[in-house]
Amino acid sequence: MKLYYAPGACSLAPHIVAREVGLKVDLDELNWADMKTAGGKNFLEVNPKGYIPTLQLDDGSLLTETGVLIQYLADQKPEAGLIPKAGTMERYRVMEAINFISTELHKGFGPLWNKANPKEVLDATRKQLAKRFDYLETVFAKTPFITGNNFTVADAYLFAILNWTNVHAVDVTPWPKMKDFMARVAARPKVQETLKAEGLIK
Repeated sequence: MKLYYAPGACSLAPHIVAREVGLKVDLDELNWADMKTAGGKNFLEVNPKGYIPTLQLDDGSLLTETGVLIQYLADQKPEAGLIPKAGTMERYRVMEAINFISTELHKGFGPLWNKANPKEVLDATRKQLAKRFDYLETVFAKTPFITGNNFTVADAYLFAILNWTNVHAVDVTPWPKMKDFMARVAARPKVQETLKAEGLIK
């Protein structure tokens, strides 16, 4: 399999999951400036959607969308315990968390990436994100991970997105439990390995 990614982007989530479950995934880094990959491909010919993550399977077919990729990868190695069995309420809880992360946090950060947005838009975006962080604070006051006591693919996704608080200088001091979660996930050996592979830490 090959994962098309960019350092620190949402593709960090499937990259973490692949390493956590022990799957060998080749990496091909996307250069946003010219939409070329390190492997020399025109990325728009690979994925006409024009964004990552994109996973090329061994048969040459493609899978896209972060929430789908993290579940697919974890399902390849169910014994790793990163995702509950399909059809169980525990699986639906993980899917619920993935959807929350995708719609309320992942897309919630969107306006902050566009420096042309007026200050009013950026301020409103930060206020809306703060409400979501308030919710996460209540979750992490009860459990170490977003769906309970066990690290799942949803936590890998959440960690990847919350890391954008560093990119956009969002002070997470008001949410100490959420900050603890970020540190807890960052300390995982396979997460450290992933961050180093993407050049995010030495």
